[in-house]
Amino acid sequence: MTSATETSLPSAADSAPALDAARLRADFPILGETVNGRPLVYLDSAATSQKPRQVLQAEYDFLTHANAAVHRGAHTLAAEATDLFEDARATVAGFVGAAPEQLVWTSGATAGLNLLAYAIGNATVGRGAPASARFALQPGDEIVTTAIEHHANLIPWQELAARTGAVLRHIPARADGTLDLDAAADLIGSRTRVVAFTHVSNVLGIVNPVEALVALAAEVGAVTVLDACQSAPHMPLDLPALGVDFAVFSGHKMLGPYGVGGLYGRSELLEALPPFLTGGSMITTVTLDSAEYLPPPQRFEAGTQPVGPAIGLAAAVRYLEEVGLDAIHAHEQRLAARMHAGLVDIPGIRLLGDPSTSSGTGAGSGTGAVERVGLWSFDVEGVHAHDAGQFLDDRGIAVRVGHHCAAPLHRRFGITASVRASAALYNTVDDVDAFVDAVRGIRAYFGVES
Repeated sequence: MTSATETSLPSAADSAPALDAARLRADFPILGETVNGRPLVYLDSAATSQKPRQVLQAEYDFLTHANAAVHRGAHTLAAEATDLFEDARATVAGFVGAAPEQLVWTSGATAGLNLLAYAIGNATVGRGAPASARFALQPGDEIVTTAIEHHANLIPWQELAARTGAVLRHIPARADGTLDLDAAADLIGSRTRVVAFTHVSNVLGIVNPVEALVALAAEVGAVTVLDACQSAPHMPLDLPALGVDFAVFSGHKMLGPYGVGGLYGRSELLEALPPFLTGGSMITTVTLDSAEYLPPPQRFEAGTQPVGPAIGLAAAVRYLEEVGLDAIHAHEQRLAARMHAGLVDIPGIRLLGDPSTSSGTGAGSGTGAVERVGLWSFDVEGVHAHDAGQFLDDRGIAVRVGHHCAAPLHRRFGITASVRASAALYNTVDDVDAFVDAVRGIRAYFGVES
């Protein structure tokens, strides 16, 4: 496949260490599977990543050698389980540049975002310490998110606005998928209390300008919430350095197990935030009429925690760190460029978030190169996304079809669904070439070639 039309890459991609994806594949047992008699080409990592043996082994070892309830028992297994659990916290927190006490375990990013939204709602009705009043919303206060969000970073804020009388506003996307920062500067004002946005769009693969949005929020004293699900596995991530107040990420998208994720918060904000879930493990003193709560992060970890998954996630983090996030990011950028080179030459393929094939109404395209991860979504003219996905699946190629939990963004591009191919560190040039070659045959197969 020619690469003559590959999009330009940031110079960092050219200088980063090489990554041997073919060697890494041996660590992922599922990649040796076949689908419909063909070798599996897995390009759905934005939905869920595959897991290396090291992660599977770490969780298995815990369950077979140290399984016990953490923070509750005085026996040997309980102490060992607690040590492993808190060591995992320190490992995962360090991966995003945080201190252990700044990382709250959740069941995933969606749970973390709901935790924040409901905790802010609790502050609004006067729950929590006096410091919690800083989060209280009044009717007419504003919550700002963007038009490109995953539903998990939209619906909790819709619900919070409905409960408090706050107004929900949205930073629009340009026709090329980039955020309209001029509009953001107009939207974020004196009544803005929360600004919630994604680091990397799960539909477009575009890395958003975190620093610029944080600066706009800081000017008016608004709290920032970052969805880092699509950045944590794919590029170096230092949340304190980015300046965000809160951030969430999900274990199963970063080589880790299901059922575990992280909520990062600046220490003084976590200290002021009232709890959301209550019960055991998050209290100090309880009477029949009242309770006092532990400091963060335990304040937000009521009930039985995902101990095994947290230990597995720590193993995933160590794996990512050993490979190197700079090398991973550069490798996936190269795969993204190769996807682009092949797809833009196929008649009837419209890439979302690409100036050369995007169209739409409203604000025009942004200027200059944009940073991205190894992900492209596209529309196949005359063929429904689900039919295109089945065609690819028949050839052993796993992609995502639908609106990817971002229905408003798809409507922005005038469609209801798209096909999404998303790469990870274990994908190879051969994977991309097989995918592009298969896409070339979609429209002919359905008889809609012009």
